Amino acid sequence: MENFKIDIDADGVALVTFDVPGRSMNTLTSAVIAEIPALVEKIKTDDAIKGVVITSGKTTGFCAGADLGDMAAGMLAGGGDLQKAFDTGWALNGAFRALETSGKPVAAAINGLALGGGLEFTLACHYRVVENDPKIQLGLPEIKVGLFPGGGGTQRLTRLIGVQNALMQMAEGKSWRPNDAKGAGVVHEVVEKGQSVEAAKTWIKGGGKAVQPWDDPKFKIPGGGPYHPAGAQVFIMGNAILRKQSYGNYPAVLNMMKAVYEGVQVPIEAGLRIETRYFIKTLMTPQAQAMIRSLFLSKQELDKGAVRPAGVPKSDPKKVSVLGAGMMGAGIAYVQVMAGIETVLIDQTQEAADKGKAHVEELLKKRLSRGQMTQEKFDATLALVTATTDYDLIKGSDLVIEAVFENREIKADVTKRAEAQLAEGAVFGSNTSTLPITGLAEASVRPEDFIGIHFFSPVDKMMLVEIIMGEKTGDVALAKALDYVLKIKKTPIVVNDSRGFYTSRCFSTFLMEGMAMLEEGYSPVLIDNVGRMTGMPRGPLEMHDDVALDLSYKIAKQTREDLGDKYVANEGEQIVATMVEQGRYGRKNGKGFYDYDQKPKVIWPGLYDLAPTTKGEAFGESPEALAAVDELKTRLLYRQAVEVARCWEEGVIDDPREGDLGAILGWGFAPWTGGPITFMDQTGLKAFVAKADELTAKYGDRFKVPQLLRDMAAKNETFYGRFAPQTKAT
Repeated sequence: MENFKIDIDADGVALVTFDVPGRSMNTLTSAVIAEIPALVEKIKTDDAIKGVVITSGKTTGFCAGADLGDMAAGMLAGGGDLQKAFDTGWALNGAFRALETSGKPVAAAINGLALGGGLEFTLACHYRVVENDPKIQLGLPEIKVGLFPGGGGTQRLTRLIGVQNALMQMAEGKSWRPNDAKGAGVVHEVVEKGQSVEAAKTWIKGGGKAVQPWDDPKFKIPGGGPYHPAGAQVFIMGNAILRKQSYGNYPAVLNMMKAVYEGVQVPIEAGLRIETRYFIKTLMTPQAQAMIRSLFLSKQELDKGAVRPAGVPKSDPKKVSVLGAGMMGAGIAYVQVMAGIETVLIDQTQEAADKGKAHVEELLKKRLSRGQMTQEKFDATLALVTATTDYDLIKGSDLVIEAVFENREIKADVTKRAEAQLAEGAVFGSNTSTLPITGLAEASVRPEDFIGIHFFSPVDKMMLVEIIMGEKTGDVALAKALDYVLKIKKTPIVVNDSRGFYTSRCFSTFLMEGMAMLEEGYSPVLIDNVGRMTGMPRGPLEMHDDVALDLSYKIAKQTREDLGDKYVANEGEQIVATMVEQGRYGRKNGKGFYDYDQKPKVIWPGLYDLAPTTKGEAFGESPEALAAVDELKTRLLYRQAVEVARCWEEGVIDDPREGDLGAILGWGFAPWTGGPITFMDQTGLKAFVAKADELTAKYGDRFKVPQLLRDMAAKNETFYGRFAPQTKAT
């Protein structure tokens, strides 16, 4: 066997080491799945084997789950043949079932993270020991890529910890740390690092049973099944809760619940077959295929530097200076020191700089309190930050990140002051969210080393970084910026210069369409509810509050000054201006479209005076009301997608992977679509253009599609077909 090594000790305990060759992390590839039956047969038939301990030969983890690209290709290879797809899907479930019914005790020595199919592998073992390492995570996160656990997770976890706990964990895709997993009943024992194999062997030698709890004739599901009074309530309430969370956009959520509901009423083997059927059904949905491509395959490629220029030597930034110690600058400093980068945090006053460092300390203390960091590591990491007002300390930096106010003059001043300290070849990156990089680079004496590096707030949680190429930015600067982003463990996309670039420009259309609806007389409550129904994380008015109304006001003012007579006012601009003049800046000061001085937040009563509600046809459950809601949902999604198509035609983006993943990670574009590029492709460009033309006729040119889209529609082309992503570096 290629992927499993077997060593039998003097006591007859076989140590099975799982180690996929040529991979930095174990995954359940088709080759691994094909070998598990042979492994089980060896365990069953070799009389020398009295018990089995399965562990990982990798230092990176136990198993990160299924190789989704490999798995999806295999299950979809039958061209829609359900029996072939089921047989492929059952290969893993059947193999795990054979393992737990082998007749010999099997223990999992979990010496690293076990996620998805990796955790499901351990659940098919009779005993689970995990090492007490804060880096270890155990969980079933499949829902995040449009799937649900398909390797027995819906059946075994439910039988272990009960329907309610299992459904909540799987629906949210959250992970457990080792001690939490033991508390939840997912693992049996937590031991110190390096002791999991010995502990697992001890269990076997102590008479560990080779029977799973659910194979005991007297077994009952914790908390009861669907026909138990308590269990019935879980499903009744669960339907409502899952609907509230997903708005019906994710087939995986409903199919997972069906698999649990039906599966727990029958013996485990039948339940596993039910799970496999629903898993295959889910995998064949456009939502799952879109999410797998964007959130797993494309993300993996971009996280490995797929768009890095070829031929440029790799760089490793050791020291990076950050100009501006506000929440954004301090957040950048935090992710840098977490990556081991020496950081100089500069602001106008020492007090402001110290406040920024205090924010870094606060974030580190959270990790310390959760056991994710030792005191020694905490002290060493915090020591990497130097808070100062002294630009001389920039000397020796490989990179400077400018994160000051969105004001050209201020940015030009700090650019000149910082560049005076930089050595040749060091890169200057601006964190501007809207101002064109080419214009900002005019303040630089080395525009070929000037680039946009746009973070998203809060930096410690948002995984995307948008890198913006100015007209004179060179490939070396781009490569160094990408190396930096990958070192701090963020996902990069590369876009070309434009006002608002890609993410801010397209995201603003979501806010503006919400403002248009407000001006038309729709209720603000309805607008935000519809926004959530599309799959966006929040409604357009809520998100406008989050971004800050005074920021929108300042950007509009700067854009008006830059464009002069060419400036076209945005929808609802006057409403926002009036609110800002009245001191309503959004969530940050507790006063925006909502009042935040009470929980839950409520719509500001004065908004109805600025924008009276005159349209009530979208309320209620009549066919007309539902059709009106559908039209509002369509407007919010199409407005964003049309702007994405314009960005493509203008050359702002040129890689569908970056367009899709940048939209989902950058501004929360409905993940179930796979991103706006996939949304257009799956809708069909002919159908998309026809609907956009309808919206243009009713609401104006903001829905007018670019000529590129019409040309592609006429040829029945798709973005992923015509512009197939090419890896720019190896």
